[in-house]
Amino acid sequence: MALLDQTMDASKVIQLMLSPAVMISACGLLLLGANNKYSSVVNRIRLINDEKRRLVMKTGEREFIPEENLRLESTARQLKQLRVRARLVRNSVLSYTIAAALFVLSSLFIGAALFQGLVGFHYVSTAVFLAGMVMVFMGVVFGVLESKKGYDIVQLEISAEE
Repeated sequence: MALLDQTMDASKVIQLMLSPAVMISACGLLLLGANNKYSSVVNRIRLINDEKRRLVMKTGEREFIPEENLRLESTARQLKQLRVRARLVRNSVLSYTIAAALFVLSSLFIGAALFQGLVGFHYVSTAVFLAGMVMVFMGVVFGVLESKKGYDIVQLEISAEE
């Protein structure tokens, strides 16, 4: 507490501890979007699986007509690509969640360093904050890759219909 009395007033301590809060809020917004996208991809997988199942049951023991065979092949290719897309969105969600946790930890380390007067502990809090920023960046990279994969799947579906 001696360090706090000598160098900073309470408002400065609160300001330092809440600085990571901006990034926590940003991660929350990114998580909201990524979770919605994840839900959408999982839903799409279920719909295509259901379509594939109905197509197989409909044909029964008879031979597939060419259109049914093409659609069955298309659903198999789409499901393969959607699994990759779901994995990318999941990785994005995990990255943002870990980043938010690191920002909270950074804030706690800042407070501990200031109140306990731990010399050099600000390096730890800075390192944890930077690790959080790296995780946000990784989440963005996964998001970009997922967007590209989503476009590829749409192209695959369009080409199957032509």
